[in-house]
Amino acid sequence: MVIQPRIYLASQSPRRRDLLKQIGVHFEMLLPRFDPCRTLDMDETPLKDELPEAYVRRICQEKADAGWSALKFRNLPLFPVLAADTSVILDGKIIGKPHGREQAAATLRALSGRQHQVLSAVAVIFEARLEMRLSVSKVTFATLSEARIQHYLLTNEPLDKAGAYAIQGYAAAFIQQLEGSYSGVMGLPLFETAELLQTFGYPIL
Repeated sequence: MVIQPRIYLASQSPRRRDLLKQIGVHFEMLLPRFDPCRTLDMDETPLKDELPEAYVRRICQEKADAGWSALKFRNLPLFPVLAADTSVILDGKIIGKPHGREQAAATLRALSGRQHQVLSAVAVIFEARLEMRLSVSKVTFATLSEARIQHYLLTNEPLDKAGAYAIQGYAAAFIQQLEGSYSGVMGLPLFETAELLQTFGYPIL
């Protein structure tokens, strides 16, 4: 019997699960529970004057550290833990998940007809070693009419997404140009992820 190598995924994102499956990575979910290590569901508020790249790297590292702490606390078998964080940046400011439809509409109006950045950090931690990679993508939106924005809101797709859109969903039709990583904009840059896993000895095709 061949034992498959595996990792833990410190994320509840279904998109990240799908992306890992896409490149054949065997993983187990490392979900937050009611224990002292329940910091996987952490405060992701930016620090005062924190630059976007520093923010994304910090949150990614905190997620990885929290995942490793949770793994040890629960006395689970030791395998690498993978964590990620993705942020949408417009005019140097972090655009988070909208709080309701009005904020989602305002975000889409701000992105309309303009280019923004998507920063996606991925980290792998095993014991005392943590490695991280950062993917930077540029996304240009077409000009969106108010009717188109309101129609998109009816899908409920933008309500739990950073930047109020999902590149893999209906909003794919909004994107005039993409420079960078499609999977990174989704939430997990696969090139950087594969590169990281290989440095930890995980076989990638």
